[in-house]
Amino acid sequence: MINKHSPLPIYYQLEQGIREMIEKGELEPGEMIPSEREWAERYDISRMTVRQAINNLVNDGYLVRQRGKGTFVATKKIEQPLKGLTSFSEDMRARGMEPGTKVLNFCIIPANASLAQQLHIQEGDDVYEIRRIRLADQLPMALETAYVPCSLVPNLTKEIVSGSFYEFIEHQLGFTIRSATQVLEASIARKMEADLLHIKEGAPVLLIQRNSYLEAGQPLEVVKSIYRADRYKFMIEMER
Repeated sequence: MINKHSPLPIYYQLEQGIREMIEKGELEPGEMIPSEREWAERYDISRMTVRQAINNLVNDGYLVRQRGKGTFVATKKIEQPLKGLTSFSEDMRARGMEPGTKVLNFCIIPANASLAQQLHIQEGDDVYEIRRIRLADQLPMALETAYVPCSLVPNLTKEIVSGSFYEFIEHQLGFTIRSATQVLEASIARKMEADLLHIKEGAPVLLIQRNSYLEAGQPLEVVKSIYRADRYKFMIEMER
């Protein structure tokens, strides 16, 4: 793994070597890696050099530190291709994971000017505000807040949104969800968000807003989500 005559920095060689071990499955998610002292003794290098390699892998999401326990291989991120319109539940099932939902808040509020414009309704019209934690194999993945016009789905209930909203819209109501626009931004978790997602305050998160539309172009929902950046990544395929 280490060639001391190489022009590549030793910390970089160690970093790449550990990364390769993780990608090949030689170090599995949740497995504790050797200590800094063990790496240093194995390759006859300084602990400072080892620490730099480990820090880089932590920053890149390959490793996680647990205070008082050690450094562990991070859980593999869920990769979401940015093509095709699918629900969270469909995404998780496609990856062999069990989707889940914890409803934090379900209420009716008057639409403000921004929501009214996006949902093609009048300011002050009733909209459902639905705040949910989205789970994969019982672990929190995202904090989601959705806004849906009450006039479009007059009989929506908390029990319904505890499952897949898209399945209810298409299979129970017979609507066709045609398209959506989605905007992604990078941010850091505030305290409330961190507590709900079981991450540290200030940890990196992905902010995503999705505006979904029915077959005739009628707005269905505005959804604002906060995804854990340590467990989720997005992939785009592009052709020239």
